[in-house]
Amino acid sequence: MTYAGQPAAQHAPELRAAARHLGRRGFLTGTAAAAALAFATNLPTAGVAAAAELDARGIKADPFTLGVASGDPLPGSVILWTRLAPYPYEPGSGLPQQRVTVDWELAHDARFRRMARRGTVTAHPEFNHAVHVEVDHLEAGRVYYFRFRVGKWVSETGRTRTAPAAGSRPAGLTLAAVSCQAYHDGYFTAYKHLAQDDVDVVFHLGDYLYEYAVNAVGGARNYTDRTLPAHFNKETLTLADYRLRYALYKSDPDLRAAHAAHPFAVTWDDHETENNYADETSENDDPPAEFLLRRASAYRAYWENQPLRRAQLPSGPDAQLYRRLVWGRLAQFDILDTRQYRSDQAYGDGAHIPGPESLDPARTITGATQERWLIDGWRRSHALWNVVPQQVTFSERKLDLNPVAKVSMDAWDGYVASRQRVLAGARAADVENLMVLTGDVHVGYAFDVKADFADPSSKVVGTEIVATSIASGKDGADKPANWDTYMKANPHLKFYNGRRGYVTVGFGRESARADFKTVSAVTSPGAPIATAASFVTEAGNPRLHPA
Repeated sequence: MTYAGQPAAQHAPELRAAARHLGRRGFLTGTAAAAALAFATNLPTAGVAAAAELDARGIKADPFTLGVASGDPLPGSVILWTRLAPYPYEPGSGLPQQRVTVDWELAHDARFRRMARRGTVTAHPEFNHAVHVEVDHLEAGRVYYFRFRVGKWVSETGRTRTAPAAGSRPAGLTLAAVSCQAYHDGYFTAYKHLAQDDVDVVFHLGDYLYEYAVNAVGGARNYTDRTLPAHFNKETLTLADYRLRYALYKSDPDLRAAHAAHPFAVTWDDHETENNYADETSENDDPPAEFLLRRASAYRAYWENQPLRRAQLPSGPDAQLYRRLVWGRLAQFDILDTRQYRSDQAYGDGAHIPGPESLDPARTITGATQERWLIDGWRRSHALWNVVPQQVTFSERKLDLNPVAKVSMDAWDGYVASRQRVLAGARAADVENLMVLTGDVHVGYAFDVKADFADPSSKVVGTEIVATSIASGKDGADKPANWDTYMKANPHLKFYNGRRGYVTVGFGRESARADFKTVSAVTSPGAPIATAASFVTEAGNPRLHPA
């Protein structure tokens, strides 16, 4: 993985101006001091931290209720994560505003007899007692096991891995792609199966959390054995709201199991902050300064609760989440952020026929800097497969059979010039095996990516694999009501399924294979998993074929 450097705090002036008025206006947290925490980035000084250390012997309940996680594997490094939360559904998670010393261990075996590395790290209250350990000087291409310890409490064991050595030629790689896990829409059963699946890394493509209210029975989960606290039954707006909502999600046992089993590489979409926001424009056109404070809170809580490196730590409402993972010479993963830098959706968002506004060549879904980073990365790539994990549907997706069909203004169809520039960049960089990984739409799709979607005879230049949701959309159906329309309107669409689940993609030297795995229900727990369809694309021949 490479990083393009921590971005400047683009919106610091707006934040400072809004923060000065928070106490008077009562916006978000109600005080300027509390809001300032949402965009403070520095850890407290050693003197201050040393004056407020908690004796871990005083922690009376298990602090590892949110499990453990790892992520962003490099050839010699991986990030380990946990967050201390003895009482996760309470504000502050049951810990005082004091720092806690946490021991961590990384071993070659699950019984921790052959230690690889160990150390201590501080869980700061300013970061909600989250722990991010960047473990370096590891062997490339190895499986490791890890755990944390606080006082008498020991976490569950996590399993992780490092990436193969730079320049090596691994024979294969299997990833899983997941997205869209609305807690209130159902159980995370797919994660239970994914935890038992044999994959090297999991890419989360966004909507890890939803800002919407979750009622006392957990929405469609319809709990009868518990009652959720009332503070979940409202939209997330403040830093405290987002922190508590992550506690709800991350306490789910199936999600915990998947994080413990595999390293994740995560990127956000919209719901981690607010539905369909675009840069500093909120869904409801709130004053930008106010929305940026909400965004700062959301971004900070996201970083606190994900296995992300220090390079991704937000600076107020700005965070560089786009980054690159490399798996030897087999695959390069350019992880995008199509939410933070985009132009506002054309025609007020929603479905609309293409027109001058959506076809404006100045429009961008990535921002100019990220677009250059992506294309420059392709020029330097030595990988056989160039994969782009990102959020919204990249291929053209006509929504009806009219002569001029409506398309989604939130997807790449609403940013046609961006798509054309990216495809031109791939062509100029001689990218032969392009694959886009997508989430967002709560269905599974398989697309052939065309050089020119307006020309049915144009060359296929890549493939797009769209992962269905983990829970969003409730149970779904194998063939949604618009199945016939979409398949007729989009001849480059080779597969469409509306059940919940995930997709795995296995990459080899000769071909890549995508397996779409679905569960029959999420509104009740324990559904089995099945493979709905499988497709293969050959190296050098970017076209999907049924397996």
